[in-house]
Amino acid sequence: MKRIIKIVLTGGPAAGKTTLISRILNEFKQENGWRVITIPETATELISGFGIRPFGGCMSMLAFQDFVIADQLHKERLALKAAEVVEEENVLIIYDRALMDDKAYITDEQFKEVLARFDGLTEERVLEGYDAVLHLVTCAKGAEFAYNLGNEARTESLEYAREMDDRTLRAWRGHPNLSIIDNAVNFEDKMNRAIRAIYAILGEPAPQQRKRKYLIDMPDMGVIASKYGAVALDMMQTYLLPTKPGVERRIRQQTNGESYLYFYTEKHTAEDGSKWATERSIPEKQYVRYLMESDNRLHSVRKVKYRFIYNDRRVEIDVYPFSRERAIMFVYHEGEDAVLPPEISVIREVTGDPEYKNRQLAAVQTL
Repeated sequence: MKRIIKIVLTGGPAAGKTTLISRILNEFKQENGWRVITIPETATELISGFGIRPFGGCMSMLAFQDFVIADQLHKERLALKAAEVVEEENVLIIYDRALMDDKAYITDEQFKEVLARFDGLTEERVLEGYDAVLHLVTCAKGAEFAYNLGNEARTESLEYAREMDDRTLRAWRGHPNLSIIDNAVNFEDKMNRAIRAIYAILGEPAPQQRKRKYLIDMPDMGVIASKYGAVALDMMQTYLLPTKPGVERRIRQQTNGESYLYFYTEKHTAEDGSKWATERSIPEKQYVRYLMESDNRLHSVRKVKYRFIYNDRRVEIDVYPFSRERAIMFVYHEGEDAVLPPEISVIREVTGDPEYKNRQLAAVQTL
């Protein structure tokens, strides 16, 4: 039976929505029976693609909302039709902002009037159209040091970002399944909490988040695949030339069923030593352009990642073409050492060991 889950990602500027979307694409794969349909932020598309904008004398903010809502409704209808016809039984529709976000930019009365022009649409009917809402709090609240680091083009002030975060949360507060993902710990924890919230929405257990890393003897991957249902994922990771201090850049190509997905990642290290990563999915043409910025001192890291569940824990084994005798294994678990399949022989734990990070493997090409 077809299952379609509709989740809105919202929040103030610099909240992490783009990175979360790439994490969702990486988490819910076609190989595991999922289809993820993403609806990009409509206002941004209209401004960048159509050249219409609610400032600079082009049109008023109120007039702009007519364009935004019309386009949003059109894309949402298409997404639902697509969800019905794709072959996967489990479909996630992810909205990068949705209809209620427009309420943050005009008065409540104006918003009701604009909605009513679309077949008498009401706020109640709008809210009923989404299964859940994740409000990612802007990093201008609690993670101010990171506010501009992920987007040099960002021009909104911290005060404006906080105000819009408040107004956006107020617009969505009537939804019965609203989750707020704040900046309580760090960015990676924020993304992990958001992913766990999505698993909760789906009614499925979330994978353990603590990841331990091991160097292992190369197992018989044919046995692992057949016995434990391991899914193979082909990946190629390429490091790019640095453009600013404290930021490591890379791109990744990976299989997604019979097609490919492409990602751009930045790993940040702040002056206080804190670290976080941002990631976004990119089109193939952008991926090819980034290849021209490759750091020629490093090889591209090619590997096949095998992912499976054993003893209720996620296990991943990375197999590299330059090593026939060894592989890297990740186990997601908390507490004591996890029970491993009998086919696995651990040489030693290498969690946090810089010699076994992908960037170092790109340089030495050996395990």
